[in-house]
Amino acid sequence: MTRAKIRKFFMYAFLIIVSFVSVFPLYWMVSAATNKSADVISGRLIPGTYFMENWKNLIAAQNIGRAFGNSFKYALILTFVSLVVSSLAGYGFEIFHDKAKDTLMSIILLAMMVPFVATMIPLFQMISKAGWLNTTIGFILPTISTPFLIMMFRQSARSFPHDIMEAARIDGLSEIRIFFQMFIPTMRSTYAAAMTITFMNAWNSYLWPKVIMTDATSQTMPMVVANLTEGYVTDYGMLMLAVLICTLPTAVVFFCLQKAFAEGITGAVK
Repeated sequence: MTRAKIRKFFMYAFLIIVSFVSVFPLYWMVSAATNKSADVISGRLIPGTYFMENWKNLIAAQNIGRAFGNSFKYALILTFVSLVVSSLAGYGFEIFHDKAKDTLMSIILLAMMVPFVATMIPLFQMISKAGWLNTTIGFILPTISTPFLIMMFRQSARSFPHDIMEAARIDGLSEIRIFFQMFIPTMRSTYAAAMTITFMNAWNSYLWPKVIMTDATSQTMPMVVANLTEGYVTDYGMLMLAVLICTLPTAVVFFCLQKAFAEGITGAVK
């Protein structure tokens, strides 16, 4: 074998091993969802025939349909509002650029270093006094825009063709029409990347919903999964089935948007 073939062989062998290691946790989760709790504890890797029993136990223990609907509603609303607000902010910071906005942007970026737990108690007091506990607005308000999304849209706006924008202004288009009719269609990949990140963060959010969603009717999927671990005995087959159900929406969103996600992260504009 030549040196090139040997290098290629080891490269593919390495990639196969890494792929297996990456996919194995997902396979184990699916397999565990079809086995009894005792089989999961014993380390059984072969899929079993206990899926329907785990499903019956799960819907008897928790209201999965309501929690799934809550998570889906909160995630969709937060994603839509966050994209509009963050993209408007990023567009404004770049298109109407000056030194004062650079200073303000630096201050906003400094907020990324403040951990959420440091602001959680004041946020809870504000939400509680406003009467927004167990509500959608209470869920989305703290993360309606993030420094990371604003920075990402600002960076993307730098590649927006200013000549076309100037021509649109001469033709009489308002700034809001330029944003919605020209900027948004041009930045599709950036919006796809931001949507993927925001939806996954909103869907997987646990700490903030745990604080403000005190009513059982407002619980989300991560909260339901956490509830299954409470008590003296944990049914791991039922637990892994709940984890599988909780994982599916984010996996579907990512796989559907992975190409646009990669383009948006790298700053590609079409």
